[in-house]
Amino acid sequence: MHMAFVFGMNQFISHGFGIFLFASLAPLMREEIAFTNWHIAAIGALSQLAYLGGAMLISTLGERIGSARLAMFTASNITLMLFAISVLSDPLLILIALALLSASASISWSTIVEVISRCGPIEKCATYLSAAASGTAWCCSFNGLLLLFIVPQLGWRAGWQIAAAFGVCVIIANWLLLRKLGLMGPASRQLTSTEQPVKNSLSIPALLKTVTFEPLARFTCLVCFCVCFSTIPFANWLNIYLAELSLPGDLGGYTWSAIGISGMVAGLTVGRLADRFGYQLALLLICGIFALGLMAFLYDQNSFALIAGISYGIMYFPIWGIISGWLSKVYSSTVTMQISSVCMITAGLGGASGNMMVGWVRESSGSLDIAYWVLTANAALLALLAAGAFIRRNADSPSPAVPVKQP
Repeated sequence: MHMAFVFGMNQFISHGFGIFLFASLAPLMREEIAFTNWHIAAIGALSQLAYLGGAMLISTLGERIGSARLAMFTASNITLMLFAISVLSDPLLILIALALLSASASISWSTIVEVISRCGPIEKCATYLSAAASGTAWCCSFNGLLLLFIVPQLGWRAGWQIAAAFGVCVIIANWLLLRKLGLMGPASRQLTSTEQPVKNSLSIPALLKTVTFEPLARFTCLVCFCVCFSTIPFANWLNIYLAELSLPGDLGGYTWSAIGISGMVAGLTVGRLADRFGYQLALLLICGIFALGLMAFLYDQNSFALIAGISYGIMYFPIWGIISGWLSKVYSSTVTMQISSVCMITAGLGGASGNMMVGWVRESSGSLDIAYWVLTANAALLALLAAGAFIRRNADSPSPAVPVKQP
């Protein structure tokens, strides 16, 4: 599990800090920096579009550049951007830095998928990927601690500087792991029979055809769109919504801690559930829990904010490992990376659409109530999609033209 731990730390900084830390610190940053509602909406939307751009880049150029180089580059860029935000005061420059963080996060996850699919044990692929994805949950829990104990004493800029310090540690850990795997440095080795021998990649037309017509590839892309349409704006606007409702200030911090703790547990258990009992069952379980959590939150925000946070963590963090592990059972490691990248593109489109919808509702109505109803309805749709996949769980198989994983 050493590989999963190191890549989990990559998720810790790339997604936990790179995507979710701003959502935690936004109310405090607004007190010093002139962020308007449209700034918040634009930051969320542009970050998701940048996520999309990073996914497009790696789906076309990832194999040429190499996963190991990309892992080192993204960790370095993320660390630099985290520190840069701590010293910036211009909303536009912060927006650009956050966009670069999102693009790097997308690339980072795709490289993790490729390396684990190629070098990890086949029978534990979902477990490793889900555990690595749970690094984001660890960081969300840490973000809650930052918000409750450190930021009130040292200020929001110190939160970004602490994040950058973690980034330095991840750069070192990446280098040591990739050297051990023979993917960096002068030493290299041949792949063994358990390390995904198929290296065929798809051309862009073939990739587009695959995600359009192959049931599994098409379904995973649609799921990723729906996931981010609800989850990204839910997280980005959560503290602002709680403040709008005049709820206790600590509730946001406790909710973020609940998101992180539940995500940590789910990341370590849902992957094993998928490996043992099937990806469709695991997907149905976590999506159903998420929909129920958001429904409870709509009923009573004060009483069920923690429940919504727990359901968010149970669904959001392991689902990326479930999706990628499911693909890796069918396709080669390189094709898995390519399809996962397209999934990140649809996820970026979903997150951008959701953020712009919430921003428009807030600006036009002055309230976020209607927006959270829409996010909950989408979560219910996601649960229905998962139920459909469970019902037709034997129908998802690729055509012979697509490079598949060899037994």
